[in-house]
Amino acid sequence: MPLSYDLVERNDDDSRRTAGRIADAAARAGLIRDERQPDVVIAVGGDGTMLQAFHLHRDRLDRVAFIGVHTGHLGFFSDWKPDEIDTLVRLMAEAGSAERLRTVRHPIVQVTVATATDERSLLALNEFTVRGAENMLVAQIRINGEPFEMFRGDGICVSSPSGSTAYNKSLGGAIIHPSIEAIQIAEMASINNRVYRTLGSPIVLPKHHHCDILPREGQKLLLTVDHLGETREDVRSIRCSVADAKVTFARLRAFPFWTRVREAFIGPDFQKP
Repeated sequence: MPLSYDLVERNDDDSRRTAGRIADAAARAGLIRDERQPDVVIAVGGDGTMLQAFHLHRDRLDRVAFIGVHTGHLGFFSDWKPDEIDTLVRLMAEAGSAERLRTVRHPIVQVTVATATDERSLLALNEFTVRGAENMLVAQIRINGEPFEMFRGDGICVSSPSGSTAYNKSLGGAIIHPSIEAIQIAEMASINNRVYRTLGSPIVLPKHHHCDILPREGQKLLLTVDHLGETREDVRSIRCSVADAKVTFARLRAFPFWTRVREAFIGPDFQKP
């Protein structure tokens, strides 16, 4: 069966035009547009568009691969530029089926939020954050069930290796290669005194370890999963770990991770010694 695809585009003129060009080229190449169960989802825009595409298809992560086409500044999830559309579509057509696509799979964050009445599991491609919505966040942090620290500050960010280059980096976190199955916990403006003590450094936890965040009862919290946020006052505990599921990206050509990092943060014309 021919390869099927869908498009998720950012709401701007350049992205709409680029998505239209992709659809025209794909039709000429015999690819099938399938909005419900595509083999490949092409995110046209930037990293925010990729987050949107991921959450639209988070229930099908074992059956879909993602491709990014950036129409603005270089997106970290984007391998392709608008002037490379013909090459992109040709390589998709040459693959012929989902089974023949060259792909990579990256770990993501699993978040379980428990209240007095229910428990919900969420997935984050980049990061999960918890903040105090009106005042500072006050929470006990446990690692693998053992008390680790008492936190008071703006909030906590838990990121995947893919998300280590996003908000986590701005908090002083390390950049982690996405082949490493881990999550990273970074503090947002922690306060340290005789009562509240934190490590003050980002923490990296491997798979099969978990972190519990136990907020003070009755706090109004802002919970954010990637670009999706909500305010809650009934959270009893939040558990974060490496998810069993992974996100799949189609790699139709080589684009090494450290090349992405260099181009995103240093630039192609760095000075050699």
